[in-house]
Amino acid sequence: MFSKKKKKRTKGGSGGGGSGELSLRGGGGLPRDMSSSINGKQQMIGDYCEQSLINQELPKEILLRIFSVLDIVSLCRSAQVSTYWNALALDGSNWQQVDLFDFQTYVEGGVVENLSRRCGGFLKKLSLKGCENVGDHTLEIFTSNCRNLDHLNLYNCKKITDQTLDSLGKNSSQLGYLDIYSCDWISDRGLKHLGNGCPLLSHIDISWCDSVSDNGIHHIATGCPKLKSFIAKGLNNITSVALEELGKNCPSLTVLNIHKCVNVDNGGVRHLATGCHQLEKICLSECHNVGDESIMALGQNCPRLKTVEVALCSNLTDTGLVGLAKVLATV
Repeated sequence: MFSKKKKKRTKGGSGGGGSGELSLRGGGGLPRDMSSSINGKQQMIGDYCEQSLINQELPKEILLRIFSVLDIVSLCRSAQVSTYWNALALDGSNWQQVDLFDFQTYVEGGVVENLSRRCGGFLKKLSLKGCENVGDHTLEIFTSNCRNLDHLNLYNCKKITDQTLDSLGKNSSQLGYLDIYSCDWISDRGLKHLGNGCPLLSHIDISWCDSVSDNGIHHIATGCPKLKSFIAKGLNNITSVALEELGKNCPSLTVLNIHKCVNVDNGGVRHLATGCHQLEKICLSECHNVGDESIMALGQNCPRLKTVEVALCSNLTDTGLVGLAKVLATV
């Protein structure tokens, strides 16, 4: 299990939070006599390492630079070498980007909370993709400790609700990237908090968040005008009104994916194309109410368009595709 074991506080290290040791642990404890023997040897090794040539010859700044290129497992192992290396390995500057996807089965709330205390303002990018044991309380603590967060991936985190988006809105004004794909408990209320507090948001994925409607998209579009990438696959509750909101408020939009948003029609795509001239990629696959009018509107208003996906759009004919090809040689 990926966890944090508290150790005696040391003077080394400049990272946020208290002293500790992040490690990968599993299984039960050792017999007492064997454990004492191992601990004694570890102390001897640690004392030797404290005086080793590398620590004496290389400045702390160089050692920190070396530690900065290590992965999570290597950092945790290095932290167990000696007191000095523990302070260096767990320095917050080494934990600016953390991806816990490989440990998703083991990661629980306490791991993320301890990580936030250790890293503090250093941590800017966190991926909890697939970490289904992480919930709202953990994200509340995390966002309050890591206020410089720029990138957060909560893909398929099933325990996340609107409360997490409320925490992001209050604490993460620098947030630019958010993935909440298939977070079933997210609704319009959560998107309102996000729109109110995260004006720098440029990418959001709300695919398969079934409770989201046009009202939620309104809050994102009006509150996050710098939006460049909007991914919203499988949202049956959004209509062309959502696309109109994006067209009016998000002129920098370059990527749109509304695959299987079955209630979107030609009028919505036309409004989108009129306002989003920077559009480069759009997916309208399985949007059954979209036809030739949509394709022609995109061709006439979006000169940078490079990719158009329209699989299973039964109302689309050769006329629309030929017309688009004539207007846009790059498609």
